[in-house]
Amino acid sequence: MKSFEVNFDGLVGPTHNYGGLSFGNVASQSNSQQASNPKEAALQGLEKMKALMDMGFVQGVLAPQERPDVGALRSLGFSGSDAQVIQRAAKQAMPLLVASCSASSMWVANAATVSPGADTADGRVHFTAANLNCKFHRSIEHPTTSRVLGAMFADPQHFAHHGALPAVAQFGDEGAANHTRFCRDYGQPGVEFFVYGRSAFDSRYPAPQKYPARQTLEASQAVARLHGLSEEGVVFAQQNPEVIDQGVFHNDVIAVGNGELLFHHQDAFLNTEQMLAELHAKLAARGGNFQSISVPRDQVAVEDAVRSYLFNSQLLSRADGSMLLIVPEECRSNPRVWQYLQGLTAAGGPIREVKVFDLKQSMQNGGGPACLRLRVALNETELAAVNPGVIMTPALYDTLTRWVNKHYRDALRESDLADPQLLLECRTALDELTQILKLGAVYPFQIN
Repeated sequence: MKSFEVNFDGLVGPTHNYGGLSFGNVASQSNSQQASNPKEAALQGLEKMKALMDMGFVQGVLAPQERPDVGALRSLGFSGSDAQVIQRAAKQAMPLLVASCSASSMWVANAATVSPGADTADGRVHFTAANLNCKFHRSIEHPTTSRVLGAMFADPQHFAHHGALPAVAQFGDEGAANHTRFCRDYGQPGVEFFVYGRSAFDSRYPAPQKYPARQTLEASQAVARLHGLSEEGVVFAQQNPEVIDQGVFHNDVIAVGNGELLFHHQDAFLNTEQMLAELHAKLAARGGNFQSISVPRDQVAVEDAVRSYLFNSQLLSRADGSMLLIVPEECRSNPRVWQYLQGLTAAGGPIREVKVFDLKQSMQNGGGPACLRLRVALNETELAAVNPGVIMTPALYDTLTRWVNKHYRDALRESDLADPQLLLECRTALDELTQILKLGAVYPFQIN
């Protein structure tokens, strides 16, 4: 049976703005308070989705969140009509209003962790929504994320959904941004690779000093248990605390994996040689031949990796067995990174081609190509059970482009977030979107 790795890209939401909300994310903080362009951001994301579809990859769409989140503001004591809640929050606690308007759900690499049926005890594809409890503006996402994923992957014969882990620091879970999977073929049993920044209960593990380690070992272990993964099919690795303190807030900022290959920076992990040996042995036991490409620090410094998002790229397998690397324009603009990539593709290794995409609106807010997609490995039967409304086609691309042009603003500043009309625009757009994607009622305004 044929199998696929499907990239479900997040649609950028109508309130895309630069709130500078993500401490530890250099791009997010450095572009804080600049005017954003939600329309351009959404169209840039759609163009990437269409390009991958045109290259023959199966591509899906994941809907954004309702913003501002009036329910979250009400839970913090703001009352009255929806318009009054927004106006009172703007007057009394503008940072809370900004947080409630965050469109960072566009980075669906943080939406959930996904284990394919080939790896799980019951043979179903398992989803665990990430609690994202390190940041308030993201911690409010998982209820809607769970409903959207449930509407996309609805057949209980093939799909299993788990709620977010307890919303406490000890179980901080940032989803697929700290998880990847190695396999010989997407439909065969593989080795799932969980990367954590710290241990919540064991002080022997080192931790960063400047920025928070958002993923805990305990959270990763809990997800592996929920998904029914075997010890033989799991490797846990610790991120280097020193690179977290340099702005590497997730593993997908310093490493990316696909198939049998891990592409990573020399300084990405602790105990690197031991970790690579474990990956090699466990994948070999499942019929695979693990490989790694380590990028030397004397060619690409961690600072260059963070600024260019070299590793926040999509590593895709092509029909001829070679791999394609999808990178943001910032990689071409960085001389050291671009020189390294030119040498990489010329070397004749597994990565044969690099394609560059302009994702400036996303990049300025701290997310690159890999942040924008959630990977789901599916066989033919499972793919046929996915809600067909969320699979990208030329017709869907055209429909969504018209939808964005109809509903999105082309400029958004912090002062605009206090406009109650923005909430009405967002709800009108999302109500139409759920019909386009055949999701049913998934948003609070549709349910309550």
